[in-house]
Amino acid sequence: MKIRSFITLALLALLAAACGSEAQETVTGDTSTTEESAFTRIVSLNPTATEMLFAIGAGDLVVAVDEFSYYPPEAPVTDLSGWDPNIEAIAGFEPDLVVTESPMEGLDAIDVENHVISAATTLGDIYAQITELGGITGHSDDAATLVTQMQTDIDAVLSSIPEREEALTYYHELDDTLYSVTSTTFIGYVYDLLGLRNVADPADADGAAYGYPQLNEEYLVDADPDVIFLADTRCCAQTAETVAARPGWDQLTAVQEGNIVELDDDVVSRWGPRVVEFIEVAGTAVAGI
Repeated sequence: MKIRSFITLALLALLAAACGSEAQETVTGDTSTTEESAFTRIVSLNPTATEMLFAIGAGDLVVAVDEFSYYPPEAPVTDLSGWDPNIEAIAGFEPDLVVTESPMEGLDAIDVENHVISAATTLGDIYAQITELGGITGHSDDAATLVTQMQTDIDAVLSSIPEREEALTYYHELDDTLYSVTSTTFIGYVYDLLGLRNVADPADADGAAYGYPQLNEEYLVDADPDVIFLADTRCCAQTAETVAARPGWDQLTAVQEGNIVELDDDVVSRWGPRVVEFIEVAGTAVAGI
């Protein structure tokens, strides 16, 4: 069920992103980015924003988070929904700021402000969002430090990737029913940074699957990817061994050469501070091929 939630979240994120870059900066009310403008009671209904808030040292301002904001472990998880927010339930936590993935109606009625952190499409988006949250929570310096460290760590990974005459091909698996991603998604963008070519791109050339096509065994055997990235190790208990044991998959180059990379589902699907972990794991694997 978890992967279904991810795909639904991904599609909702695409709809939010379709509103353009303005959605990323939408704030209802006056939330100027000064150290004096810090809020004191924040409700986050956005798992990625929750991770950002704690990463910049603003976790002590967070009084409640949605049911999927279970990282870091100290986040105050509740049964609040980010998909179908309930104003009355939110009001019970007496927030002065609610952070969401898309603009939320009704908060004006309870005199609560709304800051939107929409789905990132580039690393630059992530850095900007962290900076925004730092400004409105009084943690600008912490946010700047985090962004600098992320840039340094990611640059180190990217500089380790060898140049190749022909790009390695890859398949990124979202679940064991073979849902994948294309290069139009943030995940695909990360793999582009690593110099890889996505075998799933032709499966959604018209964009009908919004960048998340479902493939099949025949398609993958024909595509024969050089590398397989498993982002279903938690949801679906998939490993290099279970993939190698699938009927016909022993024909794949990635399986034969042992180029199956096990990823943490949550890390890959939360496009915030832990994107560094995703890039480090994937980049280290690619550099070693």
